[in-house]
Amino acid sequence: MSDSPEPLVVAKDLGKAFGDFVALHPLNVKVASGEFFGVFGPNGAGKSTFIKLLTGQLRPSMGGAKVLGINVRADPRMVKANVGIVPESESPPSFLTAAEYLEFVARLRKLDDIVSKVEYWLDWFGIKDKRNTLCKDLSKGQRQKVMLAGAFIHKPKLLFLDEPFVNLDPIYQRKCRELLLEIVEEGGTIFLCTHILEVAERLCTRVAVIDRGHVLASGRVQDLKESEETLEDVFIRLVGTSFEEIEAMDGSEEE
Repeated sequence: MSDSPEPLVVAKDLGKAFGDFVALHPLNVKVASGEFFGVFGPNGAGKSTFIKLLTGQLRPSMGGAKVLGINVRADPRMVKANVGIVPESESPPSFLTAAEYLEFVARLRKLDDIVSKVEYWLDWFGIKDKRNTLCKDLSKGQRQKVMLAGAFIHKPKLLFLDEPFVNLDPIYQRKCRELLLEIVEEGGTIFLCTHILEVAERLCTRVAVIDRGHVLASGRVQDLKESEETLEDVFIRLVGTSFEEIEAMDGSEEE
């Protein structure tokens, strides 16, 4: 088809530096509607920086991005209003109960039938008995469930998820994987950052592997594999090669 729809996510020469430290070197990425796109890399690779730039949580040092056709640099609030976001290692406000937080999110997004939506997601995540518990008194897993419920409650067409399975038990990891696949099957789009390679193998249609702020490879999972490789093998090969090249460069500079 020649008349392909505009990608939901477009990053053009997008990068971020903190002083002299370049957290994310300029990259170019497009994510189409209905894709399950994954970004993978070791700790400190730049994954979270990437997702924060796309969702307006950080201002880029170079380049720019459009999300749902919205210029992220010019209107970050509009981006946040129209997507679902689960940031890494972020908890709901400690002074609200689980139900109050979800009610707050629902009112902020001007949803109808708020009570039933809140009750549905509390029940879906198995935390209905914690509805009146302050978030500071919830376990890490329960707080993660509340954050996920807040991202799902308005059924956005685009979800940005940064390590969404952290602190979830195996039952809810599986349940959430199945839900994400349902969302994509129904026309939604997922942008996922994680270091859990098994998740990518099962879920993602396309992936990008990054390390030290550089994109090492991107494409369909099957196209990145050589012979009988697993995605874990691909990851170790790419990151290992990248590490050796950087070490060699550092060594030649010292000489």
